[in-house]
Amino acid sequence: MSSETTWYVKYVYGLAAAVLTVYVMVNAKSVIVPILFSIFFAILLHPVSQLLERFKIPRVLSSFGAILFGIIFFSTILFFFYSQMTDFAQDADMFVERLNEMTGTVNQFLGDYFAIESIRLDQVTQTLINFVRENVGSITQQIGGAASTLTSILLVPIFVFLILLLRDILKKFLLKAFGQGDSNQEKKVTTIIANVKSTVQNYITGVLIVIGILSVLYSILLSVIGVDHAIFFGVFAGMMNIIPFIGPLFGSILPILYALITMDSLFYPLIILLGFYVIQLFEGNLITPVIVGSQVSMNALVTLLLLVVGAQIWGLSGMILFIPIGAIVKVICDEIDQLNHYGYVMGRTTDDKSEERSILAKKVRELSKKAKSVEENS
Repeated sequence: MSSETTWYVKYVYGLAAAVLTVYVMVNAKSVIVPILFSIFFAILLHPVSQLLERFKIPRVLSSFGAILFGIIFFSTILFFFYSQMTDFAQDADMFVERLNEMTGTVNQFLGDYFAIESIRLDQVTQTLINFVRENVGSITQQIGGAASTLTSILLVPIFVFLILLLRDILKKFLLKAFGQGDSNQEKKVTTIIANVKSTVQNYITGVLIVIGILSVLYSILLSVIGVDHAIFFGVFAGMMNIIPFIGPLFGSILPILYALITMDSLFYPLIILLGFYVIQLFEGNLITPVIVGSQVSMNALVTLLLLVVGAQIWGLSGMILFIPIGAIVKVICDEIDQLNHYGYVMGRTTDDKSEERSILAKKVRELSKKAKSVEENS
């Protein structure tokens, strides 16, 4: 085939592959998403399983122990939110009372200055009820989707257990499939597997640590201001940080609205907004660069594109999964000569200082490296 026609043939192949991939991802979401979560959790829990095996514990029991550890961890988080939501629901009468007071104030303002008919809270409630009735089919479909998601979540521990149990077989499969009997090729595949494992482990661990630090800082801020359920709002806002760009914004809306409804002055919502903004600056310039570092060394454009595409394909799950998936793809592209250009366009340039946006973060990282080297030498 002549070189003049090569470009559009490649374009057609690439477009067909992209369309087919997206089609499969959309229609097989209920299968692919649980498997991806299982793979990431298995990589995260792999050190726990290895630690148990050092004590001569059989792999079946070590894999089960790692799963049990993960289940206890997530169950603790769910129990915390359940207990906090129970306390939160006890304030329902107070919410209605405050909403009635705010509605009366708004009605008086609209009547005095704009001669607008008053807004009644019961009318707003009736409007919401009518909306639910008119969209009951869509809501039922969403509930069915949630039930399917719940079933998929219950399958995740089983998948994680099997991946941990059969990890040697899976690794040998990858070596046979992509190594093709060539020692150099197998060495490269082994390097890719190790880099992917390290990237996923460090990224997820770093994100969890950042969430913990932010949860403490948010909770302290809200407690000092005097907001009720400060720990609940702080942990919720910290966990929303798992979604880049958008998560911190949504995490701050709930406590601000709560303060606006339950507290007597606009000063409190404004100080919460300012406090969250300062903590986010602190997180972006110090906490994340030091803890997460360059584990996901993708530029902001690619990160934002992955976030948008993930939201369109898999919704919230896509917004969470597509960032580590993108990091894995970059690791693979960096190790394969034919794909180096894709890894380059996904990564940061050599003069990009976004990983060390603050001098303080750079100094802290240098001190951390020095402490680690001293510990190793001792």
